[in-house]
Amino acid sequence: MRTLGLLSIIAASSCTKTRFDPATGAPPPAQIVPDVDVGLFAVDHPEQFPLVAAIARVTASELVATGVVSADVTRSVPVVALITGRVVAVHARVGDTVAKGQVLLAVRSDDVEGGFADYRKAVADEALAKTQLERAADLYDHGALSLAELQIAQNQEDKARLDVEARREHLKLLGKNPEHPSGAAEIAAPVSGVITDQQVTTAGVLEASATAFTISDLSRVWILCDVYENDLPNVRVGDAAEIRLNAYPDQVLKGTIGNISPILDPNLRTAKVRIELANPGLLRLGMFVTATFHGQTQQTHVVVPASAVLHLHDRDWVYVPAPDHKYRRVEVVAGAVLPDRMQELESGIAPGQQLVGDALVLDHAVD
Repeated sequence: MRTLGLLSIIAASSCTKTRFDPATGAPPPAQIVPDVDVGLFAVDHPEQFPLVAAIARVTASELVATGVVSADVTRSVPVVALITGRVVAVHARVGDTVAKGQVLLAVRSDDVEGGFADYRKAVADEALAKTQLERAADLYDHGALSLAELQIAQNQEDKARLDVEARREHLKLLGKNPEHPSGAAEIAAPVSGVITDQQVTTAGVLEASATAFTISDLSRVWILCDVYENDLPNVRVGDAAEIRLNAYPDQVLKGTIGNISPILDPNLRTAKVRIELANPGLLRLGMFVTATFHGQTQQTHVVVPASAVLHLHDRDWVYVPAPDHKYRRVEVVAGAVLPDRMQELESGIAPGQQLVGDALVLDHAVD
């Protein structure tokens, strides 16, 4: 009975401690638990996790942007029609490689027929003027014609001859042989290259001064990139650029910045940066590429073994030593992957900092 009474007294005493103080109405003092550093881990054998030192790597400043392959406009030539008429045949299409002088299309035009008619009239007029000049010269030799009248006849013959030459050259300009009359004109390529634009179809109407085709020399091309306003200080005309193709990721091409547009896109706040480079045959108009600009300023990056970086929950971490056989997990921003299984870090670790060489092994040990 004494034991049971003692337990009752202890239980009553314990309940009294958890109640409010009747005199003051205040709760009992709260017990404060110190914060726990969830990024700090203790291990029993730290010698199992060798440390490495972060290395400083000095490189030129870099900026990565996307771009599109475009034709060099200085190497693009429009094929302009000089006549109006209906297209009766098209001998080339977009993407075809053509040679200078190759016939691209044929057009039936009243301009050509009228040109032949004018040429034949000019030839007839010149023949008549020549006959009249010969008659006038004979009369002048026999004293039956004055010198002034002979000079007039000579002037008429000269004008008629010039008119014939002008009509002949006009037909040649239209692509026609004056000695072979035809109502259809053939338009030939003025230069060699690739047809990059076509504005005509069979049975369509071609207007004078209209551009039927555009022929481009694709031995050199442009890469047009959009660079944000804040990144423009990192690019300069003359800087080198590396081009990587989405279609050929293992191919790296070299180019040079030829122009930086002075006009910003008002919506995107970007400027067009033009890279000029030789085309080894892989570049096609409209291809998407990734351009890496190498600036003239020097930047220092931290390099560590790739095994020292732990990718967890879409973030990158490393482990650095702490006192009392502990390690602290530090978040970093990983950069480019380097040869020899090295990893560049953009932030989070300073050069010379000691860190665990194999983060995955330590992570498994502390789980």
